[in-house]
Amino acid sequence: MAAVHPADRWGNAWLAGGLLVLAATWLGPLPGWSRGSFAAHMLMHMGVVAVAAPMIAVGLAGGRHDPARRWPRWFAPMVASALEFVVVWAWHAPALHHAARHVPGLLVLEQGSFLLVGLLVWIAAFGGDAARRRDRAAAGVAGLLMTSMHMTLLGVLLALASRPLYGDHRDVLTLSSLSPLQDQHLGGVLMLVFGGVSYLAGALVLLAGLLRDRRGVVANG
Repeated sequence: MAAVHPADRWGNAWLAGGLLVLAATWLGPLPGWSRGSFAAHMLMHMGVVAVAAPMIAVGLAGGRHDPARRWPRWFAPMVASALEFVVVWAWHAPALHHAARHVPGLLVLEQGSFLLVGLLVWIAAFGGDAARRRDRAAAGVAGLLMTSMHMTLLGVLLALASRPLYGDHRDVLTLSSLSPLQDQHLGGVLMLVFGGVSYLAGALVLLAGLLRDRRGVVANG
């Protein structure tokens, strides 16, 4: 039996961890809770794009199953970030958001699109051929920072709104005795904490790698 390279073992661990997070997010109690709680719905969203997607992307990056190596033109970091912006903000429009919370088929479509664009952004930033990794990482820093900024902006809008933005919310809140406005504020904070911080951290990791490479080039020069 061929030995497994340590890098492959780490990649497999990240991939398995991401899939476990995804399973817990979708197969646990959150889908049921999300019908009556905006915060639970937001926790699902963040579990997919800010936790599971980066773990899966890191697990695939640089390996034989890395799609950015096979189809690099489909994984341009800035384009991926722009697509995620459109998808995330569209699903947070009041009508679409309400429908996704109460129609199972639309919830599946929403969550699937979140996973798709989340993977697109993270793989575009961390994946690709080693020969082009530096250029891709530089664009990845910009793409992740742009995503962090729009996630932060949406989180602030939700957390500081003076009224519920999604109708009168006559649902029964299943998680707590929070009012609809308090529930929305909590959802906004979750987006700020998980969304803004996760994408910012990813950008800083890439930037640190670029700086190490630059110092190595200078030292060897």
